[in-house]
Amino acid sequence: MKTDIDRKLRDFVGAKTAKTFADVLGIETVGDLLRHYPRRYLKKGELTPFDELRVGDQATVSGRVKKVTVRSLDSKLEIRPEDVNKYRRHKTITKVVVTDGRNDIELAFFNQPWLANKLTVGTAALFWGEVTMFRDIMQLKGPGTEILDEEDLSEAEIERRARPFRPLYPATAKLPTATIERSIKIVLDNLDDVEDPIPELILRNEKLLGLREALQKIHLPETEQDWVTAQKRFRFEEALVMQTILAQRRAVTDALKAIPRPRTDGGLLTDFDARLPFQLTAGQAEVGEEIFADLARPHPMHRLLQGEVGSGKTIVALRAMLAVVDAGGQAVLLAPTEVLATQHHKTLTKMLGELAEAGMLGGAERATRVGLLTGSLNAAARRTAMLDAASGAAGIVVGTHALLEDKVQFADLGLVVVDEQHRFGVEQRAALSQKSGENTPHVLVMTATPIPRTVAMTVFGDLAVSTLTELPAGRSPITSSVVPAAEKPAWLERAWQRVREEVGKGHQVYVVCPRIGDEVKNAGDEEADFAEQDSDSDGKQAPKERRPPLSVMFIAEKLAEILAGLRVEILHGRLPADEKDSVMTRFAAGEIDVLIATTVIEVGVDVPNASTMVVMDADRFGISQLHQLRGRVGRGTVPGLCLLVTDSWPASKSRERLDAVAATTDGFELSRIDLETRKEGDVLGVAQSGVRSSLKLLSVLRDEDIILAARHVAKSIVSVDPELVTYPSLRSTVASALASEATDYLEKT
Repeated sequence: MKTDIDRKLRDFVGAKTAKTFADVLGIETVGDLLRHYPRRYLKKGELTPFDELRVGDQATVSGRVKKVTVRSLDSKLEIRPEDVNKYRRHKTITKVVVTDGRNDIELAFFNQPWLANKLTVGTAALFWGEVTMFRDIMQLKGPGTEILDEEDLSEAEIERRARPFRPLYPATAKLPTATIERSIKIVLDNLDDVEDPIPELILRNEKLLGLREALQKIHLPETEQDWVTAQKRFRFEEALVMQTILAQRRAVTDALKAIPRPRTDGGLLTDFDARLPFQLTAGQAEVGEEIFADLARPHPMHRLLQGEVGSGKTIVALRAMLAVVDAGGQAVLLAPTEVLATQHHKTLTKMLGELAEAGMLGGAERATRVGLLTGSLNAAARRTAMLDAASGAAGIVVGTHALLEDKVQFADLGLVVVDEQHRFGVEQRAALSQKSGENTPHVLVMTATPIPRTVAMTVFGDLAVSTLTELPAGRSPITSSVVPAAEKPAWLERAWQRVREEVGKGHQVYVVCPRIGDEVKNAGDEEADFAEQDSDSDGKQAPKERRPPLSVMFIAEKLAEILAGLRVEILHGRLPADEKDSVMTRFAAGEIDVLIATTVIEVGVDVPNASTMVVMDADRFGISQLHQLRGRVGRGTVPGLCLLVTDSWPASKSRERLDAVAATTDGFELSRIDLETRKEGDVLGVAQSGVRSSLKLLSVLRDEDIILAARHVAKSIVSVDPELVTYPSLRSTVASALASEATDYLEKT
């Protein structure tokens, strides 16, 4: 049965106003409007008659403007109202005398001459501030104002406007906060039937306000505690809805059938472990056991494996894939780019050695094949790869989006490993999981971008989470430094000297650029703006206009002279596949000294001899991306060095981000800093579907306690009532969330 919350807004505010809400803010129902929460509250003093004002009080008064004067603080001359716009950048004082008809009070506004054209004589308004005395004249210190329309002058309306905590809403010129406030007041005054999605027992246990009381206090608070407790209730509700969806998804996943793939002794995994030239870290061994336990269950594994760059996720994933192959199944490793897929294929083949040479001369007695399927393979290689996958000859298949095509089939797909999961849309991940026929494959999702615990609980609440924090023995530390090229050009010159020194020691260097460069029509802009700077209003040097990002092609041309005599080559995504493969092979073999590249080398590329990375226009990259990039150096026994070149200036936000990256190699700390600067929608992953986050008050970084409490509640509810039959209001709220595009990704995760 529909309640007032579900009714159309026009039933309360009229068709014309309702249409404006729908057109401007997408608000169509009463519930939509009531969930349009204030963005902040304007704190005022108590509405006080003029003759009751006392010095030191915080007060609000209602009156009309009696007199307005504007004076220049420099010349002391009075400025005519028609000339005030000429003095917007001058030091001025605007004095406004306000009267209630019997008593006057004076207000002084500094450097706001334009107010003279708004607070004209006769204008009715509310004014608030601290009551003071100056030369026996009563004044309001640091006054705030709100102009009243003639229809707003009723006693009730003035009292409403003068509430001590006035809500300010996300608004537009066509739909100002006052209109939103009035409409919400109308709705709340006439709202009867409200069903609370949070069960009564949970409200009591969590000490939360009921829905009706919370709506009243968040929109019409009498005290600060009113809106604080109301916000807490709605944050919990948002967390509960999200966690209930995730708990239901987990319950559905647990109910699906999967072929158990228990680890067996005497197979490929045993042979592989015996040939490892190093010892697994304690973390790698522990996570491996967690995965093996999941694979042995008759229900699909759904696990997230996260770890620092270089923590050894690949070895953990390979051991899982070998366990599945030993159990008669196949494993797929899905990579986001051809460069990474090719690199993974080479890495796995090299690590397995003769264990990857089934049916070949020199192959081990127990062996399999590692297939590679990418879009750029020639017809013959593609046909072979597809045949090996379909017949089961390839126990492990590595590929890109090409694996998702309908004609690609598998004999017995048992495990799907998704590398850098944030690079894939949910539809793509779902498409690969559907290639296993009636039985659902086990799924292992990997990411080298560490995720704070609160985010993992919220975004990946239906996944088990494993974390690798140790670095394997022998990995070297990485030092990062910011190179302020515009501020200190000599530092950039020193950076190129350091590149020569590293090459002279027998090491190799990456130079990373934000873009390729062949797409720029007027490359002269890049050349002209590379060094020419202008002064800003503070006397600092700053670009006249932000130049195009530095490109591989441009930097390669500049370095041809600066690094003359060194073997310098380029790598980017638009190169033909065979050329990309050739460049990476020669770089890995030490035949290239300096590789100028885009972010195609961001993940998966493993060249232990690479000691240094220079990131051009580092401020154009995100924090997590920079952390990923610098993980390409220091992969051997030589300490790594990452130089972050930027034109940004000290105290700027972009410089602060770079300083944070240079200050720590803790990926979890950097991830938190990164996410604090991004929209919650990005955090939740809904950006993949091009829609905004459905969260309005809940912060997945700030509200850890609330999310954790909601997670426990959701688990307990779903464990005994997965369909929410006994919780109809919660079921309705969850259904509404699932029907929206904002949570479409959850249906396919």
